[in-house]
Amino acid sequence: MTAAIKADWIAADWGTSNLRVWAMAHDGSVVAEACSDQGMGKLDRDGFEPAFLDLAGAWIDGPTTVIACGMVGARQGWAEAKYARVPCPATSDALSQATTKHPDLSVHIIPGVCQDSPADVMRGEETQIAGFLARNLNWDGVICLPGTHTKWVHVSANEIVSFQTFMTGEMFAAISQSTVLRHSVASEGWDDTAFETALSDTMSRPERLATNLFSLRAEGLLHDMSATTARARLSGLLIGAELAGARPYWLGQQIAVIGAGKISALYIKALGLQGVPATQVQGDSVTLAGLTAAYRRLKG
Repeated sequence: MTAAIKADWIAADWGTSNLRVWAMAHDGSVVAEACSDQGMGKLDRDGFEPAFLDLAGAWIDGPTTVIACGMVGARQGWAEAKYARVPCPATSDALSQATTKHPDLSVHIIPGVCQDSPADVMRGEETQIAGFLARNLNWDGVICLPGTHTKWVHVSANEIVSFQTFMTGEMFAAISQSTVLRHSVASEGWDDTAFETALSDTMSRPERLATNLFSLRAEGLLHDMSATTARARLSGLLIGAELAGARPYWLGQQIAVIGAGKISALYIKALGLQGVPATQVQGDSVTLAGLTAAYRRLKG
């Protein structure tokens, strides 16, 4: 007979699309983990506790603390966790507590981070940053977090100093699926040379981005450019424009790229082509490290 799993505390990463939870021991080791598609975008306020208990309720045996990050703390989330303003520590003491019906459940939500000028916000990334800094003491530099909305974050003395967000991932999806280029861009496949050339073109002439985008369509019609090559060129054009815009952040800095998979590897490659070495860090591991750091601060 399999022994029941009991969590000393529970870590939760709750995004717009998905929920991931870890049953944790007091020493910081993972006892079990689970995930579901019950992200913030599918729930009203009354739906968060049932969704959490459906996934992790069996781990609760007595009073249990939950540390959560991500969109669970948005205005439409379980409980709004007000933004901390930069410059601010990566690991916040100002956790928000959600209202619960379960007598043994105590849910604490990590706040996001905001910047007044230029206006910007993040939720969830601050926890990855906190986890990275917990593992790399006294690290100063710039952290890149690729994704739908890529963040470039300047950190110093264990504080988030400033940051920039680029909608590169969302632009790639929108352009490749909802414009005339949907006829030209493949959904998978790759061409390294096409990516590198497009990256270089946009890094040197970012003002030509809009016309270079349409050339993907024209090249397909007139010169039979493959849809796979067009996909790689589109990615190179957009990431090149982002790197050109973010140059004041990464130039001359120590850089870490947080995230797994192909997209983070592309950023490592793109920076390397500019002669800028960067370290890639697995995203889930630093998320959990950041949640653990918040739990330890809460418990003193």
